[in-house]
Amino acid sequence: MDPGAAGGAVVTDVLAPGQARPALGALLRWPVLAVAAGAWEVAARTHGSVFFPPPSRIVRHMYDLWFSGPASHLFLTDAAFDTIGPSLGRMLAGFMLAAVAGIALGVAIGRSRRAYALCDPVLQFARAVPPPALVPVLVVVLDFGAPMQIASILFSAVWPVLVNTAEGARNTDPLRQEVAAVLRLTPAERLRYVILPSALPRIFAGLRLSLSLALILMVFSELLPGTENGIGFTLTDAQSRSDLLTVWAALVLLGALGYLLNSALLAIERRLLGTRRTEEKGMRTDVWRGMWKA
Repeated sequence: MDPGAAGGAVVTDVLAPGQARPALGALLRWPVLAVAAGAWEVAARTHGSVFFPPPSRIVRHMYDLWFSGPASHLFLTDAAFDTIGPSLGRMLAGFMLAAVAGIALGVAIGRSRRAYALCDPVLQFARAVPPPALVPVLVVVLDFGAPMQIASILFSAVWPVLVNTAEGARNTDPLRQEVAAVLRLTPAERLRYVILPSALPRIFAGLRLSLSLALILMVFSELLPGTENGIGFTLTDAQSRSDLLTVWAALVLLGALGYLLNSALLAIERRLLGTRRTEEKGMRTDVWRGMWKA
């Protein structure tokens, strides 16, 4: 029996139940959301408070404000381009920079025990500093504006990726490293086929944390003086005008954006982890063939 094929069969059998569970969770997710929204609707209409409008009014206001544009603009209004576009641009710029820097530095630090031991106290100190506390420093260095906002997002989002990547690279299975030595892989091939696939679950755990932090810091940076657009600016502007319906609409929009971005990241993670399992199966087959020839 081909051990590579046997290993592939075991992986398939193990994953089959796990593939059904996300589908079941997706089916149960929407009824729970509908029940929660229905309870909110009933409670808000029963209480009749102006401070807590029902979800139906909030959704209708969101549609009129941001999603009632022409089809040529993907049904987005001018207000949506002034509110959602700048916020997503700044958040994604900071998040992508944090992801690239965190993965690169994390792999470099995690591959060397000495580098990890030397850098770990600095990393723990830097990640413990609350990002909002650095805003005055960033304002002095970069002034108000997009560069300061992106820098604040970058500083908050880089640490979960860096630390998780370093841990993942550091804890690479020694057996995999021995297999790489048997196959005489180059350093670049070891990085691609051994270290990164081994660290991939930890990397995505860090990316999910970073995405949440990036969304939080995006809103916080737009609450500062000098901001002229974005979701955070819309919140402060609506609050100053006592427009509570727009305040709630912005809050719901933030929750929806966070859910959609996290779902997209999870889809990418499942795709890459599935590719990783296929590559591992191919590597096991190569090892078996190499040992057979030897």
